[in-house]
Amino acid sequence: MRLIPPMDDEPPPEYVAFVTLHAPELRAEAFRLVGGAPVSEEIYLAVLTDLAGHWRRMSWLRRTGGYVRKRLLARAAQWREEQVYEVEVRVLRPPEPVVALPRSGGSLALRKAAIIGGTARASLDALADAEIAWVHASMRSRLRRTLGYAIGSFLLVLGLIQYMAWLSTEPL
Repeated sequence: MRLIPPMDDEPPPEYVAFVTLHAPELRAEAFRLVGGAPVSEEIYLAVLTDLAGHWRRMSWLRRTGGYVRKRLLARAAQWREEQVYEVEVRVLRPPEPVVALPRSGGSLALRKAAIIGGTARASLDALADAEIAWVHASMRSRLRRTLGYAIGSFLLVLGLIQYMAWLSTEPL
């Protein structure tokens, strides 16, 4: 039996940073995929929970973006299959790209800003979403682990009973 290390109670800073960076895109994509249904927030949180459950492996393999996209499509497809009515989808134009300030020239403060790391804090919505998703994934992980131990213990006891029954039928 493979022992799965338990998840930490708090999400790692890398996960929070990922959620903070990608939260607006994920929310918009979930909203787009379900045609603006109110369930888009549930799908968004479910995808973050899926990612939290596989965060160690996905971040180590550097496949977080692809995994999130795949889970978002799967969750939206599952939601669509459960619907009994047609969903109207409207295609929206992508947002205009943000134009970066030129690095040469400008005030001393602008030149320093390019070097010094940002002091902006993560948005509270993204931080709350990351925490909620991490707690849900942690609870799932604990449940899987407990079920694994219970099934393993049951099989061990069953094996011991079988072995004792076999020993009792053997002639001495």
